[in-house]
Amino acid sequence: MLKLQTELEGQIASFGLVRDCIRELGFHMGGNWDYNRGCFDHILCQEGGETIYIRLPFVVTEGELDDYEAYIKFGTPFVIKHVVHVGLDRDGDSLLDATGFSQFQQPIDKDGNIINKNRWIHAGEVAVKELLDCMYAQELLKSS
Repeated sequence: MLKLQTELEGQIASFGLVRDCIRELGFHMGGNWDYNRGCFDHILCQEGGETIYIRLPFVVTEGELDDYEAYIKFGTPFVIKHVVHVGLDRDGDSLLDATGFSQFQQPIDKDGNIINKNRWIHAGEVAVKELLDCMYAQELLKSS
């Protein structure tokens, strides 16, 4: 995992408005959310069974997550690499699609070794800057 130092950390904004803005940039809601916390994920690179993501964690400061009017506060963004099996699983317990890739399988390594760290730190910082530019342009940030 590569932690990023950006202006996003500590920013507070409306969940619904941020979600609308962030979708346009290719982010999606991470699967491991709760009503008081969550994250937005964006794929930076995907090759074979390896995927490098930028993850933007946040906590809910007002309301409950998935409520358009809830407010969220961003934590420290980070880049992470997941490695999954690609191909047929011979144990018979997996649900596989036609490509042999199971969307339900757990990653082999949820925090894989990231090679060329400077490249991925830069890519993550660019993704965060694009989000901040969108949020500033639409005046989505709330003064803290």
